[in-house]
Amino acid sequence: MLTDVPNLLTLSRIAAIPLLVALVAVGRPDADFASCVVFAVAGITDYLDGRLARDWRQQSDLGRMLDPIADKLLVGAALMMLVGTGRLGALNLYPAIVIMLREILVSGLREYLAGVRVGLPVTRLAKWKTGVQMVALGTLLAGDSSAVLLGIPWFPATLIGAALLWVAALLTLVTGWDYLTAGLRHAVRAPAKAPPTSPEARTG
Repeated sequence: MLTDVPNLLTLSRIAAIPLLVALVAVGRPDADFASCVVFAVAGITDYLDGRLARDWRQQSDLGRMLDPIADKLLVGAALMMLVGTGRLGALNLYPAIVIMLREILVSGLREYLAGVRVGLPVTRLAKWKTGVQMVALGTLLAGDSSAVLLGIPWFPATLIGAALLWVAALLTLVTGWDYLTAGLRHAVRAPAKAPPTSPEARTG
């Protein structure tokens, strides 16, 4: 049900996106730090909703649909705001493109495989990719201005975030290839659907 705690946590991740966008748009050190906190809390709900759904046996088709949608919306919004405000840099635009394209690829594969009633399980490496990606984006959202705000101006937040984003992009390529080959295997094995019969043919 929509009011189950795991689903509410997933919905809260979607609801946090406008707040995240607004905070990044402000562009002040305190707003940057707040955007990092919002993103981190949203990332924690990503772990909690799945864990609680399993522990409380509240897994549902609705939750399985909403969870990846919430993740992709959150990551996409964070990446676009970082690019749009010029905080990602020209060089770091490339891993951002890789990450976004992979998300679109996996979404397309899942949609196709759902039609042939085949699931696409999340691999352990994909979970590591997600973890690195979330830390990278959270660090980039905080930026060097947050480090100054916290009294640690020597901490290279942007540099660390950019490095982790490249690592996440590398893991993205590996896991994206794994998902693509798995999807192609099912596509090759799936029987072709017969074309719909016309009304004239049915009436003979």
